Amino acid sequence: MTNSMANKSQNSVESSWKVKLLYDGDCPLCMREVRFLQKKDQGKGLVKLVNIAEDNYDANKHCSVDYKSAMGRIHAILPDGTILRDVEAFRYVYEVLGMGWVYAITKLPIVGKIANWVYGIWAKLRLPLTGRPNLETIIAEREAKEKCHSNVCKP
Repeated sequence: MTNSMANKSQNSVESSWKVKLLYDGDCPLCMREVRFLQKKDQGKGLVKLVNIAEDNYDANKHCSVDYKSAMGRIHAILPDGTILRDVEAFRYVYEVLGMGWVYAITKLPIVGKIANWVYGIWAKLRLPLTGRPNLETIIAEREAKEKCHSNVCKP
């Protein structure tokens, strides 16, 4: 395949996404879910995965969802800029991949509230459960790293 054909193919996949999922690439449990979603997507590009842990994560390219917000709770973004959070984000991603039945019960108001409550607990415990520092420490380390990359820090 020529470079121009490869670029057209890549652009087609880039423009065909139905939902963009922001995920923490430093979280082992999150990565397990991402690998599962990639397998279910089968290279179709329906779910665009964005690793917020990458140094070049730019909130401006993702509907202003900043790093701290993205680390605190799961976010999904639709092509029209709509932002989905918590269980609603997972539900939509699974629907796009043809597995909507997994989260379908969460559409019921009471079940949805309970699911979001449980997810809220998980979101708060995710970092310590995976052996990582708390969110404030992670953010401080990230900010220090960014300052060093912009030549503000001194050796």
